[in-house]
Amino acid sequence: MQIDLTKLPSEPALLQQAVRELAATLATKNAEIEKLYALIKQLQRSQFGRRSEQLDADQLQLGLEDLEQAVAAVAAAQEAAGPATETSPSRPATRRNRGALPAHLPRIEVVVDMEDKACPCCGGALHVIGEDRSEMLDVVPAQYRVKVIRRPRYSCRACEGAVVQAAAPERPIDGGMVTEALLAQVPVAKYAEHLPLYRQAQVFDRG
Repeated sequence: MQIDLTKLPSEPALLQQAVRELAATLATKNAEIEKLYALIKQLQRSQFGRRSEQLDADQLQLGLEDLEQAVAAVAAAQEAAGPATETSPSRPATRRNRGALPAHLPRIEVVVDMEDKACPCCGGALHVIGEDRSEMLDVVPAQYRVKVIRRPRYSCRACEGAVVQAAAPERPIDGGMVTEALLAQVPVAKYAEHLPLYRQAQVFDRG
């Protein structure tokens, strides 16, 4: 926190109040900083310390979550506290990225229109003069389906001596029941998304 020393209040009461507010803010920040330092030392010891001092993966994840929560708490406290006095320099407003979803994503438009397009005043026909557009990020969950391969058989009624049928398409695994798409998804989910096979089996059971 920066204070313009050239614009300090001249009245002793206002000056004392500003000093008390500054001291309280610094005490809160120092406590949060000490907590962050303790978490950082714990994580460093778990990663670079001796094997007996190292933490397992679950404890390490809990430490990272505590660190993230502490950082978020400090940021929220700073945002809620605002300037200590009227003489503190104003911070620029936080810019949020709203309504700027990536342009390469496909768009599905949902039109929310009025059923009755008659004027509520005179009953005349309404005409479109504009519209409001807003965007929301949506997700389509994976859908498991059965690919049914049908191969009709044909015979000749004239001679009744021939039965013809299209050859069966090749399968990625002989006798297997998975398509190329599902066969490619399993290693991608395991190695790229770190999803073990038993968890993928649970997902298949839920699907």
